[in-house]
Amino acid sequence: MRPKSTSQRKTKIKITGGIRKAYEMRDQRLDSDQDAPTMPPEFWTHATVGKYYRPIKTQVSFRIDNEILDWLKSKGEGHLVRINEILRERMSAERRTM
Repeated sequence: MRPKSTSQRKTKIKITGGIRKAYEMRDQRLDSDQDAPTMPPEFWTHATVGKYYRPIKTQVSFRIDNEILDWLKSKGEGHLVRINEILRERMSAERRTM
């Protein structure tokens, strides 16, 4: 059985006027590299950042209140994933305030 992938927030890439201007002002002599072709901004319109990111996971055991576990399980399958998402949201919020 294949493990479920970790759900991560994917960020759409926005093609701004500054990006278009930088693309037009690039050194076009470097475009001849066949191993690393330069893609126009339109190529990146539907691209996302973090699509294939999977953080390394460590198995741990911890105690949780029955009431909290019942609430998480009442939302359906994936209560362990939800625990991870809740902790990740809290971690991100604390990092933004620092």
